[in-house]
Amino acid sequence: MQQILNFIIRNKNFLLYLLLFSLSVFFTIQTHSYHKSKFINSANFLSGGIYTRLNNINQYLDLKTQNENLSEENARLRNRLQNHHLSIEEDFVDTTSFNGTYLFRPVRVIKNSYSATTNILLIDKGLNDSVQQDFGLITPKGILGIVDKTSNNYATVISILNSKSKISAQLKKTNHFGTLTWDGRSPKTVQLIDIPKIAPIEIGDTIVTSGRSVIFPKGIQVGTIESYNLDAAENNYEINVTLFNDMTNIEHAYIIEHLDAPEINNILNLSNEQ
Repeated sequence: MQQILNFIIRNKNFLLYLLLFSLSVFFTIQTHSYHKSKFINSANFLSGGIYTRLNNINQYLDLKTQNENLSEENARLRNRLQNHHLSIEEDFVDTTSFNGTYLFRPVRVIKNSYSATTNILLIDKGLNDSVQQDFGLITPKGILGIVDKTSNNYATVISILNSKSKISAQLKKTNHFGTLTWDGRSPKTVQLIDIPKIAPIEIGDTIVTSGRSVIFPKGIQVGTIESYNLDAAENNYEINVTLFNDMTNIEHAYIIEHLDAPEINNILNLSNEQ
């Protein structure tokens, strides 16, 4: 308290000047409409600028929450869209997708390898979030891989850039299907093999999942045809496919669960035992 009093005594002339100046400005603004309107406009401009910057900072700090909310909303929309698509599709009937129900959940990729020959991804969801082996992983641009191992809170995914990966895929414009593999070279390109040479293909054609498994529904994007040639026996095409996904830059993704998969796998196992 004594320091405050000492400060006021030392600067009494300057403080008196500030008080008188402030009073004169106040009375000038109050008694002149022009000055009053200018002051209000200036104050609004200043406060508006401050609030705008504070709001921008808050929005930036809240980006993580916003991204999570958007991912959850996109998952709900994708669930509705995919299952509606399956219910009205009539040009192709597949035993694993007919009347099937798929569930999409947002996840985050927290580790991603793409320079080895057996690449994997690590996601931030596991058994506690109902993630299990053989669930599919995609982004809005296309497929990423298949869940391999799970712990309570995490799961590893066999990347599409893995020499052991084998995924059923087809030409979007026809029902000719084959197996999607990777030759271990470029992270931008995978290979589609076993496409019969009678299939009409062109560079630039789109490749999608075929729906002939309980992992991915039909029609999930993969990429476009970059080049192709006949195999050694000259019966099938070997096709290089440029991926829609940039596999070197993956963060937000979706887990796909086929809710009828246990029943389908069970009846298939029973048939194989006979």
